[in-house]
Amino acid sequence: MQEQIPGIVAIASNFNDDNNHQTHRVSHKYVTAVAESAGAVPVLFPAIGEQGDVETLLANIDGVLLTGGASNIEPHHYDDTPPTHDESLRDPMRDGVVLRLVRQAVDMGVPLFGICRGIQEMNVAFGGSLHQHLHEVPDRFDHRRLREKPAAEQFAPRQRITLTPGGRLQALAEGAETVMVNTLHGQGIDQLGQGLVVEAVADDGTIEAVHVAGASTFAMGVQWHAEWRVPEHDLYAALFAAFGRAVGARAAARNGRGGMDRVA
Repeated sequence: MQEQIPGIVAIASNFNDDNNHQTHRVSHKYVTAVAESAGAVPVLFPAIGEQGDVETLLANIDGVLLTGGASNIEPHHYDDTPPTHDESLRDPMRDGVVLRLVRQAVDMGVPLFGICRGIQEMNVAFGGSLHQHLHEVPDRFDHRRLREKPAAEQFAPRQRITLTPGGRLQALAEGAETVMVNTLHGQGIDQLGQGLVVEAVADDGTIEAVHVAGASTFAMGVQWHAEWRVPEHDLYAALFAAFGRAVGARAAARNGRGGMDRVA
């Protein structure tokens, strides 16, 4: 019996320039979620803008995780509206590489999992748009982080999402109609990108999960932080397990040891 080769997952980094001290950053919880809950080897892909060679990256890895972050996607990527948020919440270096990475990953059959900013990047990459200030949209909730609270309270489940009947997310949730998840985002999907299918919505109508129609493997995004204490939440664990299976299948195929799973 051949030993299973762990897949390699590239985790998208955020670019920070603090007083000219430039760094590429990823929260530790994403790294542990990939290693422990997806069973893969995490590597960090720097936010290097247009210099990022995404095709070479994707040819040598088995999955991509798009993380959350404090920054927002520059609105010129989806409409002509000037940014209305604090300029410190920009990350053009990440925009420059990740928006290209999304489409290429799907085209090359590399499993793709977007979280928070990640689902927004998926939506924009497929031609969709975002609400820059979701809490200012009529009849929408305030989904923003409760920054005055301890982390455990910030990331605790506090909103209900309704899963699309018969959808892939509902299958992972073992048929549940609704699930409680966390919510820590200031922006959200406005116009849905072409080829994206809604998998869940919040009670205020905000799109909370999507998958890419026609993708040959796992290609899903969620608006909540599924990387938070993954083993403690059944749906978070199921998502990372499904992502991990797709990553493992690609690793086996890339190493000549098996075929690819078509969907999660």
